[in-house]
Amino acid sequence: MPYLEEALRVLLGNKVRSLLTVTGLIIGVAAVIAIQVLGNGMAGAVSGALGTLNDHAFILFPNAQQGDFQRAAIRLGELDDIKATVPGVVEALPAGQARDLVHVGHAQYRLGVYGDSDQRFNIVPFAQGAAFTPQDVASKAKVCILTDAAYKKLFPDGGDALGKSIYIGNGRFVVVGVQAPPRTGILNATFGGDVAIPYTAYIAKYVRHGTIFAARFVLADDAPLTETEAAVIKRLRELHKNDKNSQYQTFDKASFASSIGSIFGAMTMIVGLIGAVSLLVAGIGIMNIMLVSVTERTREIGVRKAIGATRTQILLQFFIEALALSTVGCLIGLAIGLSIGWAVNNFAIVKLTGTVAPIPWVQATIIAVGFATVVTLAFGTYPAYRAAGLDPIEALRYE
Repeated sequence: MPYLEEALRVLLGNKVRSLLTVTGLIIGVAAVIAIQVLGNGMAGAVSGALGTLNDHAFILFPNAQQGDFQRAAIRLGELDDIKATVPGVVEALPAGQARDLVHVGHAQYRLGVYGDSDQRFNIVPFAQGAAFTPQDVASKAKVCILTDAAYKKLFPDGGDALGKSIYIGNGRFVVVGVQAPPRTGILNATFGGDVAIPYTAYIAKYVRHGTIFAARFVLADDAPLTETEAAVIKRLRELHKNDKNSQYQTFDKASFASSIGSIFGAMTMIVGLIGAVSLLVAGIGIMNIMLVSVTERTREIGVRKAIGATRTQILLQFFIEALALSTVGCLIGLAIGLSIGWAVNNFAIVKLTGTVAPIPWVQATIIAVGFATVVTLAFGTYPAYRAAGLDPIEALRYE
């Protein structure tokens, strides 16, 4: 404790010099911790933006870079074939939506209509009613499910919409479900539209010429996602007689989240390199200021040794001063980094996605402690060793 009190007294006696010395350390620690917090927040943002997408589902569409995009179009019969032959596929649906006039009484709007199934591609909770039944799908039933936004437009007075009729184009459909409101975020992807009808009814009403340009697949819970995607693509190419123009790509929550994770992993590495440079600069600054301190206090060191202070006590005194400098710098950097990450998370990411990601307190603290330890050991040891090695007689002669 006396060593720490002495170290703080010396550092506080030169406040400006001490603060300037650790500025590089503050910047490095703050940058690394801020990117760690933001990476954690963006991972949560991906989950928020894609929160309604079933973990065991994916979208398949032709690769737009191929020569003849039209030749890769998917025929409806091929969806039935894939569902019957590819293990793990429990539903194959056309993707996309049709804009149509939807009206109830005096309320009418042009909304997006899409096809859905009892095997749900989007896992959205219901405020009223429930999902389609297998019988609804098999019989092309004239039933529908409304999103919360569509419900508020068509039934502005609120109340129970179940069993009530709405008109989609010139067809009458009965409401069997109303989805719950989405999260508060702006970027919540729904991968659907405003009004869902059984996909069999959607095909009969909107799909022309029996071809589509994207499909949605729902898998069994135990089906491996990547392998099943590859199997579906392989089967599609077989159905297209291995036509080189039939190239496809897929989209799913896991691969998208992995891509975002890779991007932030690269950013973390870059910021880590910046932090390492700041760490080096800060370490050199701390070593320099400690050497200056040793020079300024040479006579004091000589007096201490003359009255009985040992090499270990002198070394420990200056080592603790270096530790105090690096600890203060890392604590300030920790506070700044966490503050930046928290502010961006709460005032940007949360508003966009509606998802609050936990701040990685433990990870951030470990980084700060690690930086402080490295700086102290790498750059604080030599000045302390030099102070401890001073000859007391020569030190007392120093002016």
